[in-house]
Amino acid sequence: MELFVGEDSGSVSLLADLLHTAGQVLVKKLSNNDRDWARLPNKHQAGVYVPPLQRDSGFFPELVEKQRAGGKPIRECFFPAEWPQVNEKREARLVHYTSKGAETHMTGVPKAAFATLSPASLLVMGRIEGGEAPVWRCLTIDSASEDALVLADTLGLDADFVAGVFEPEAALAAERDRILDFAAQAIAAWQARAIAAFASANAIMPATHVLATMAREKYLADNRITSLDPFAIECPGDAVREISRTIEWELFREFQRRERAVALVRMILGDEPGDLTAASMIRSLIDNIGEVDRLMLSASQQRKSRAGYSFEHQIEAMLAAGGLPFEKQVIMDAKKRPDFILPSLAHFMSPAPATSAGLILSAKTTLRERWKQVQREMADGDLFLATVDESIAANAIEDMASLGIVLVVPEGLKASKSTEYVRHENVLTFRSFFRDELAGKRLRGWPA
Repeated sequence: MELFVGEDSGSVSLLADLLHTAGQVLVKKLSNNDRDWARLPNKHQAGVYVPPLQRDSGFFPELVEKQRAGGKPIRECFFPAEWPQVNEKREARLVHYTSKGAETHMTGVPKAAFATLSPASLLVMGRIEGGEAPVWRCLTIDSASEDALVLADTLGLDADFVAGVFEPEAALAAERDRILDFAAQAIAAWQARAIAAFASANAIMPATHVLATMAREKYLADNRITSLDPFAIECPGDAVREISRTIEWELFREFQRRERAVALVRMILGDEPGDLTAASMIRSLIDNIGEVDRLMLSASQQRKSRAGYSFEHQIEAMLAAGGLPFEKQVIMDAKKRPDFILPSLAHFMSPAPATSAGLILSAKTTLRERWKQVQREMADGDLFLATVDESIAANAIEDMASLGIVLVVPEGLKASKSTEYVRHENVLTFRSFFRDELAGKRLRGWPA
């Protein structure tokens, strides 16, 4: 598991320790209200909203009705909370105001743990047993950090995750069992002196375009449609996000489990059976421990490097399915190679009214500071930047607007209460981009 590798940051170590120590962990994607109170003086929530399902899961102490005269009942509990990232220990309060329906908040939390978080960041709470009474250890995980990738990988959080209570050991054991189940097949092939052939037939990671096609075909089959036509799909951006961030992710993980299982067997046992003893196997493992670590690290890096290609493949398929004219990665001046130019480089470089001008469409799974590099592709033309990144803050969106960059995001992300895309004029949904910006304005002025 990638829990043991990655950047040498204190927060990764804290997260690894928490996931190994806690019998249960609660993970919640923070809404804007869950964060804004810590940095904006006009916000008064002063804590985190806890959904009823997690509130009543047994993770927290039982809520007790507060003694008070009149009014609808207030149910509450208090518990010790540790916040190691900011070196604080506090008594937290979970309070349910029944007059407000299901609304429940956790208060008594340190402002410093929330003040600088990116949109769609995560709260992770571990219930630590073993002392006289449980203690709840709490971390905030920035959505733009390596920690968020580690957490999603370890617990299997998908793109639409909101909140849940997990047993980390069970999650780790399930992943380990999936790898070992395939490793058992690999060992049988090794014993039959056929490990190389077995690896070629069963454990080769498909090329990025092949895996993208597999994911897209599964989405089409599941939804009983024949193409990724953006004019026929109600929410085309959500479709692209589901294909690239959920379906393809699961396919990738399965192929990677197979790849890693075979690689470990070949690394420890070799390609040819011999007279192995327990001692020789242990010696081989010790001798190859550095290679094992590198294998695990390369697996993590492989996922990150392929994610952007996946997103780009799905957008290309959507453009083609919609019958839209485009050119892919054509070389412009100064060796610029934008992902897509619509309708063509020749039209893009020719003078045209704004309503029929060509445009650049760049695809970036995550932005961070990379949007500044994309800005150099504009070449005095219109730049649309498609992304599924949840972590972009309002000030970065405004900076992009000042440079003329228009973001194109999935419909669900623009409407989400965890992102900051809403109310920005330079943020379009995929649906609006295809139906309004292209079909409703530019397409009619483009050459047939």
